[in-house]
Amino acid sequence: MNIRQEAFEIIAKVLKHREYSDSLLRQKAKKLRSQGSDDSALLYQLVKGTIKYQLHLDHICRQYTEPSKYDKTDVKIRALLYMGLYQLKFMDSVPDHAAIHETVDLAKSLYGEPVGSFVNSVLRSYQRHPEVKYPGDAAERIAVEHSFPPNLIRSWIELWGQEKTEMLAMYFNEPSKLHLRVNTIATDSIKLRHYFEKRGIRCSGSEASPNILICEEALLALEDVAFSEGYFSVQDTSAALIVELLDPQPGESVLDLFAAPGGKCTYIAEKMKNTGEVIAVDKSPSKMKLLKQAIERLQLENIKLVVQDAFSYGPVAPAYNRVLVDVPCSGWGVLGRKADLRWQHHQNIADLLRIQEKALNYAASFVKKGGCLVYSTCTMNPPENQLMVESFLKKNDRFKLDKAAATASAKYMHRGYLMTTPFQHFMDGAFAAKLACTG
Repeated sequence: MNIRQEAFEIIAKVLKHREYSDSLLRQKAKKLRSQGSDDSALLYQLVKGTIKYQLHLDHICRQYTEPSKYDKTDVKIRALLYMGLYQLKFMDSVPDHAAIHETVDLAKSLYGEPVGSFVNSVLRSYQRHPEVKYPGDAAERIAVEHSFPPNLIRSWIELWGQEKTEMLAMYFNEPSKLHLRVNTIATDSIKLRHYFEKRGIRCSGSEASPNILICEEALLALEDVAFSEGYFSVQDTSAALIVELLDPQPGESVLDLFAAPGGKCTYIAEKMKNTGEVIAVDKSPSKMKLLKQAIERLQLENIKLVVQDAFSYGPVAPAYNRVLVDVPCSGWGVLGRKADLRWQHHQNIADLLRIQEKALNYAASFVKKGGCLVYSTCTMNPPENQLMVESFLKKNDRFKLDKAAATASAKYMHRGYLMTTPFQHFMDGAFAAKLACTG
């Protein structure tokens, strides 16, 4: 199997048809494993890196081509250029001659000699003169240098200023470490760390959560039998903190709306020690299938799956001790792990806000007196977070913000809200509010 051709095919589909790289990568990686290949790490790096840096790489291309002609260049040819330039600039493990030679050969085999010559010319021009000129405007420069949509960068600068915006952009382009959540029903963090140490898999504990390990060797950990036998799950620390803020107790009844693919749901079940009942509601059959597989792998027995639109789940009654509503959001906090997400220009914040408001109000109707509701997102956008909660509380006197929640360290709390900042806390950006039901 030609890894670069496999990578190119994924990149071209993502750029041309807006397909999701994760699902395409899973298919290719499975094919690689079936053929006994160990090149999946290279495949992932080529695909994710090229997609992340596409604006930056496009800017370089424009410096070594005639702009009017480059504008007419087919997206698949651009994908080849991006992939070649990514190897030249960002992959020290690939010699320059190999990056150029392999990319040019691929271009010739797919599109003929003229295209191969064009790709060769651009790559060699950059190799000889790799100095990149950036725009003078601060927002444009950050957008191009770190490869983010300019409008998104301008929004961040308005919220946090230029310095923090650039730190955030830089953090999201760093390789992500694997966060593992220990299945405390099956083992504990000390035992699992010792197990990994014996196998040469480096892990360290997280200061944020006793049940999270930070792993240096992602592929080794995921290929280990401990994963398939359910001793741990992959979950970012920020997501674990949301469940710890919810603080589910054994024997309780918990509702998880928008539950799939289920990372938080399975942690809730583990925290409840396989007792009580967790109702997991989501309308996506494919994502719920992933949750079902996780339940079986982790040997959890207290989760009931409901494949249904969360807004039509019922009957509506205050029947649950705790409700988690992890709403669809802009996803600003996970742009480091989800290479495609930063380029989804179709995303409409106004539409999201309407869905979030509806979801929060609907979820509140299921909470018992004396129970609680946790509203959460994976973004740092105030209108989707604290402003949404403040608006809800003004209209709902049955609830109040639980500022005394002691399940999360003060380091991650701000004015009673759980708020994580990627470049400060070395985890995804997330928000959660714990709302106590008083009436």
